Amino acid sequence: MTQSSPLHCRHCQKPLEHVFADLGVSPLCESFLTHDQLFKQEMFYPLCAYVCDACLLVQVQDFESPEAIFREYAYFSSFSSSWLAHARSYVHKMIERFDINQNSFVVEVASNDGYLLTNFVEKNIPVLGIEPARNIAKTANEKGVPTLSEFFGVSLATQLASEGKHADLITANNVLAHVPDINDFVGGFKILLKPNGVATFEIPHLLQLIQQRQFDTIYHEHFSYLSLIAAERIFKSQGLKVFDVEELSSHGGSLRYYVTHEDNNAQTESERLQVVRDKECQAKLNTLAGYSNFQTTVNNVKHELLALLITLKQQNKSIVGYGAPGKGNTLLNYCGIREDLITYTVDRNPYKHGRYLPGTHIPIYHPDKIAETKPDYIVILPWNLKKEIMEQLEFVREWGAQFVVPIPEPRVL
Repeated sequence: MTQSSPLHCRHCQKPLEHVFADLGVSPLCESFLTHDQLFKQEMFYPLCAYVCDACLLVQVQDFESPEAIFREYAYFSSFSSSWLAHARSYVHKMIERFDINQNSFVVEVASNDGYLLTNFVEKNIPVLGIEPARNIAKTANEKGVPTLSEFFGVSLATQLASEGKHADLITANNVLAHVPDINDFVGGFKILLKPNGVATFEIPHLLQLIQQRQFDTIYHEHFSYLSLIAAERIFKSQGLKVFDVEELSSHGGSLRYYVTHEDNNAQTESERLQVVRDKECQAKLNTLAGYSNFQTTVNNVKHELLALLITLKQQNKSIVGYGAPGKGNTLLNYCGIREDLITYTVDRNPYKHGRYLPGTHIPIYHPDKIAETKPDYIVILPWNLKKEIMEQLEFVREWGAQFVVPIPEPRVL
């Protein structure tokens, strides 16, 4: 859909005219409320994703600065056991493939609570974490993972390089989408990376977002949604090249990019890279046509989920949620789901206990609440972790509870 807009592409600066998905208005998805805040005005912002017709970067408008969003943050990676296992596997693979050892220097950008770097620390490999959220960086330092509480970009990279802190390996997992100035951010890697160094990025794959109907992964804290096509253009603009890519199951389907300096001939293109390029072209992501029908998909998921929940409520079934992820807040706000349909949700993160979901004001409790109230249905909001969560909640079979997974289509498990 074409729509006049005052916005410009955050990569190539071209005016944005093509809507990818309009999700109405929504609060910031990580702005959990205290009880007192329920009685005060809450800020809602338009949540509309556009696709640039020049570089094909999908993006939303930024209404709040990164400082406002990320200086105090509610997401701690260490609360997901499957993600911890994913991190351990990554570290082992990098050590083997790129001969990372005690003479190497590893940097992680958006290092969260040190969940990944601690695996290098245990092997006496020098590391540095960069994490803008002060509360989370504090936790990492307490764990023995040296962490700077700063935003990464050209300025910080230049400072670190001037101190001789060039990296053999830089890892950046699920952060590129969170960066409003994507050119400055990627430009920092060019400065900090050693001549033969490698950077890896894990980024949710736009192709999977479209094919698996994952519209709930669109929220204000995610500024960009990347295809390989768009990402390669961004890296190239900063003197970097993608030489390999891995398809991962994490976060509903991600790509792990392997990136190095454009003139580093030691790393040549892999066959896997061309395979993913071909997949994106087959899905027409190299033209606007591949982005044109996603709004219809979004509307269909909303209608199907509401029909399911309303039917269950008409049968006097009790329904609760599991998890309080950002994606869940997009889903609930867009679908207009409040306490009349989902009575409460639970989360393993103590930071969220006693708070309320933004917009919908659904209360958040400790997971023990499920055993106390014995609901009939449990909606898994972090659907990408459904296997892990269903194993944690094996005990609900005692009273015959069932699970609801909303994406890619609402279904009862």
